[in-house]
Amino acid sequence: MSTPTEDQQIIAEDLILLDADLGESKEAVIERLAGVLASAGRATETDALRDAALAREAQSATGLPGGIAIPHCRSEAVTSASLGFARLNPKVDFGAPDGPADLVFLIAAPAGAGSAHMKLLSSLARALVKPEFVTSLRNASSAAEIVSLVDGVINPAAKPAATAPAAAAPVSTAKHSAAATPAEASASTAPKHIVAVTACPTGIAHTYMAADSLVAAGERAGVTVHVETQGSSGSTPLDPSIIAGAEAVIFATDVGVKGRERFAGKPVISSGVKRAINEPDVMLTEALRAALNPDAARVGGTAVAAGSNDSAGELGWGTRIRQILLTGVSYMIPFVAAGGLLIALGFLLGGYEISGVAEDIVVNNSITSLPEGGIAAYLGAVLFQIGALSFSFLVPALAGYISYAIADRPGLAPGFTAGAVAVLVGAGFIGGLVGGLIAGFVALWISKWKIPAVLRGLMPVVIIPLFATLIVGAIMFLLLGKPLAAITSGLTDWLNGLSGSSVIILGIILGLMMCFDLGGPVNKAAYAFATAGLSVTDTASLRIMAAVMAAGMVPPLAMALASTVRARLFTEAERENGKAAWFLGAAFISEGAIPFAAADPFRVIPSMMAGGAVTGAMIMAFDVTLSAPHGGIFVFFAIGNILWFVLSLAAGTIVSAFLVVSAKQFVKGKNAPSDAELDPALATV
Repeated sequence: MSTPTEDQQIIAEDLILLDADLGESKEAVIERLAGVLASAGRATETDALRDAALAREAQSATGLPGGIAIPHCRSEAVTSASLGFARLNPKVDFGAPDGPADLVFLIAAPAGAGSAHMKLLSSLARALVKPEFVTSLRNASSAAEIVSLVDGVINPAAKPAATAPAAAAPVSTAKHSAAATPAEASASTAPKHIVAVTACPTGIAHTYMAADSLVAAGERAGVTVHVETQGSSGSTPLDPSIIAGAEAVIFATDVGVKGRERFAGKPVISSGVKRAINEPDVMLTEALRAALNPDAARVGGTAVAAGSNDSAGELGWGTRIRQILLTGVSYMIPFVAAGGLLIALGFLLGGYEISGVAEDIVVNNSITSLPEGGIAAYLGAVLFQIGALSFSFLVPALAGYISYAIADRPGLAPGFTAGAVAVLVGAGFIGGLVGGLIAGFVALWISKWKIPAVLRGLMPVVIIPLFATLIVGAIMFLLLGKPLAAITSGLTDWLNGLSGSSVIILGIILGLMMCFDLGGPVNKAAYAFATAGLSVTDTASLRIMAAVMAAGMVPPLAMALASTVRARLFTEAERENGKAAWFLGAAFISEGAIPFAAADPFRVIPSMMAGGAVTGAMIMAFDVTLSAPHGGIFVFFAIGNILWFVLSLAAGTIVSAFLVVSAKQFVKGKNAPSDAELDPALATV
């Protein structure tokens, strides 16, 4: 096996397979290519590279129109940035909208890949949107010819210097087409140019392919397109003057846009990054129409006018509101996890009675002046108090970041204030949701005020926070505080009053929600419901927390069990994921089941939901409680009635594992593993 060097070529003949049968699934193809790279000394081990590529595949399919697939990853196992290539026969489905792929590049980058390597990899991704390059790959007769073709796009020959000086153009910029007539070029209704931002989770391939697809669409339409690629090879922000002169912006991203506020007020078309690869001409047309439409959606949340037909490509308000709420929940969870676990540790050291005396102990005692109960009581009080202070930010953080998702940074102060008011008046979690939404939209409304130019610099730091905080505070105190507090109190009383079949039904509902999308919006809604109401003095909230955590542990544990007892029904990659899922499930990381659900959703997800419902119902039926919001079985000391917790968890895990094994064995699914993927040694398992 060769040893890679720093200047080793990214692609070589020993990394290429031509007209090869690598199996019937993308998992098999990725594993074979990972093995090729490992054998060539480009990776330390096949399994680690394969798992990293499959983990990226689980986030979104890497198949592209035209029979191309670009599975890719960054991994500690990769020793040198490399490309593995296979021209497949037969083709294999990588999730492209137009069918299976016959050209597959496995793009492997070291975890700490430098910008030079990342730029080379992004150059390849950009070349794959050019039909002539793809045709050349299909017609190549040897591995050496493939190497030459790829090297030609990632290390292009220097072009002759221009005979006349010309201003340098940004790399991702399409100039006006020479075919445009003078009338078209000077038409007052034609936008001067369009700006765009592209970004994907790993920032290796899709980011740059989307950018060049939009640029190419601009060339076809005779429109200048400036693209900011927020990827792994670095990002050069668009010049503020270019943004200011643009009449529309396209956000083709699967992650948040960095510096989104730079585009405030611009008409916007938003989508995932793959739409810009698949439908660049459509997105450009939508952006051009938005630029001419005064009612088009704009960066910053301006609503589209009712009845407008020109908002194609902008996220619908149902999706937008869900994203807004999930932003708040996502920022809230760290406060919940840290605070809740510290509170639980405080109970472990100081006992449950520490909650009533912790503040007094912390204020009036020290490590040299211990309270009654000694060092354990003092440390328990310190841990409890730190946790309680962290937990007290739960509702303000929820409201603050809901407001931030709507109005950006100017929405933070009014949002946090709305959350604090909700806590003060007893409106709790519901008050935080409502207050955050009001604060965000009020701040957004104020940002649209027409004010003298001399005062504009004060808008984000003084005027918007001042008036938005005043308005939302007044609304919460004078109008909504008491009604929302009454709703919260009523809900709490109702939960405390549940018994018998009613409480079991609640457990079933929570269990179904936790297992529906494995960390997605529904799962987070159930988790937020449990953590927001968590109180050590409220038995109902402790039972709800126990049901939510136990049900959330079921999916990874069930898939770990199923892939162990019936290993021949799972691919080798899934069996490896199953080994890791034992720990992930025990630690309450529901996402450990995502690789299984992504590959086979129609058989895996219903099976998980059934087991989650069983666990949730049993937790409620047997009065299991939990005072820690995270940690799984590792916070055993915070679980009340722990025997029934374990039995409930085991029952749900067994039910889910049995159902998924039965479904895979008797119900043929689209993504069922082929015999080629299964280890013959496991045939008798």
